[in-house]
Amino acid sequence: MTDKFVKQYQCVGCVNGTGECFSKDDCGIGCGKHFAGTMATPFVGSFLLGLPKGFCRLGEQKDLRPKIFETSEQQEMEWEYDELNVPIWKHKTKEGHIIIRGYMPRLNIGFIHIILKGDFDRIKGFEITEEYMRGID
Repeated sequence: MTDKFVKQYQCVGCVNGTGECFSKDDCGIGCGKHFAGTMATPFVGSFLLGLPKGFCRLGEQKDLRPKIFETSEQQEMEWEYDELNVPIWKHKTKEGHIIIRGYMPRLNIGFIHIILKGDFDRIKGFEITEEYMRGID
């Protein structure tokens, strides 16, 4: 099951290949070797091909790797949301997966989490809907 979601959210746009190079991440169930390799324009830069609009852009953070968690419980055990790890945006996919774009103000860097099974309403942050994503570039 893990392979399916690593391929869906990470491998699809990775410079390292299509799943043959998998190395377990130190947090969650994703790939620790993931590196975004898809580039749009010099202005947009690299982005994460497997993620929806608004969650896919890297900006200055070229080595950002989405963290994939099987459940909310696993995410909470490995990465606590608090004043140092703030979920900003949240989105629920058609499959029921939760995608979170967050910020670590003390370190001035962002993070992206994908929770395959979880309670969407328990996560603080602004809800980003499909309708909203259709209206942004």
